[in-house]
Amino acid sequence: MRRVVVTGIGLITPVGLGTEATWEGLLQGRSGIGRISQFDPTGFATQIAGEVRDFRAEDYIEPKEVKKMDRFIHFALAATQMALQDARLEITPQIAERVGVIVGAGMGGLHAIEYYHKVLLQRGPRRLSPFFIPMLIINLASGQISIRWGAKGPNSAAVTACATGTHCIGDAMRHIQLGHADVMIAGGAEAVITPLGIAGFNAMRALSTRNDEPQRASRPFDAERDGFVMGEGAGVLILEELDFALRRGARVYAELVGYGMNADAYHMTSPAPQGEGAARCMALTLADAGVAPQVVDYINAHGTSTKQGDELETAAIKTVFGQHARRLLVSSTKSMTGHLLGAAGGVEAGICVLSVYHDRVPPTINLEHPDPECDLDYVPHQAREHEVRYALTNSFGFGGTNACLLFKKFEGP
Repeated sequence: MRRVVVTGIGLITPVGLGTEATWEGLLQGRSGIGRISQFDPTGFATQIAGEVRDFRAEDYIEPKEVKKMDRFIHFALAATQMALQDARLEITPQIAERVGVIVGAGMGGLHAIEYYHKVLLQRGPRRLSPFFIPMLIINLASGQISIRWGAKGPNSAAVTACATGTHCIGDAMRHIQLGHADVMIAGGAEAVITPLGIAGFNAMRALSTRNDEPQRASRPFDAERDGFVMGEGAGVLILEELDFALRRGARVYAELVGYGMNADAYHMTSPAPQGEGAARCMALTLADAGVAPQVVDYINAHGTSTKQGDELETAAIKTVFGQHARRLLVSSTKSMTGHLLGAAGGVEAGICVLSVYHDRVPPTINLEHPDPECDLDYVPHQAREHEVRYALTNSFGFGGTNACLLFKKFEGP
């Protein structure tokens, strides 16, 4: 298998607009959660979310093109631009056929669907935009990226709920390993802070209703957690075959060495008992990398701030890592970003890469009343300096779909 390295990172999150702003905000333990501003949430059980504020699509996309795309595609294009600039990579005609894109979303263009449904009812079918369908379908994130930068290699989009971004990066890794591409643009984007999105998750009783304390609402592993907080944004990585990256003098953040994916085959929304599926997925990832559990230093947990999810992920970690689980650093950055659904895996993969590169682990904030069932070192309240040789990221989605990635500190060819 050819070796795969990360050379560029683009992050757009509620904590910060851009990779550096997001990373510094996470290390400071800053929450990006607040009252919803994209619509009037009065009357909704949940009135808070992690919104990307001060984002102007026109800063990244030609104004005439902006109206042809949903907000999640705006995020995907902006994060890709950031990642390519970070990697100092120009997609020239000479390499275009060896550059691919896999950027997905969990739910796609919900803003466009809600808006044009109103147009249909109020003004009739002739008033729909001809761009309505292309602006909402999920693979158009990858499509628009390839069109914008001329990437002619493998092009697809995973759609696996909260595991989307992780599956996209893992699948992109495989394309490079197998020789289908030398460079892959991979990650996830999401923008579903809409009336229908919030009402739908409220109907499932999945969201926190701590409306009077937005910044304290997302509290993974805390005994007083009452559900996740919706977030939005995008996380995109530039993956390259090692020799290709070295020949062009690229900076290497980390090496991507393991990818696991499987299914719980249990329930459409609840994890399998004892986190059995999650445990198998982590074990598959370690086996793919050919390393023992004891080498892992940090896990960026799925850690959604739901009672069942946090407890079962903790149980799964104990199953896989045994006594080493007590020495692991485990944190949930969703305590600050909220849950970005299809974008979560891309963002959290980027966070793992930065932890490996900088030897710093962001905290889990709001962990004030530890759940007795969640008794690992979740790096509460403050970031920690710690050597991170290997970092694992977990993503577990509705339908029982699981994905994990393992990143390793780059040690040269």
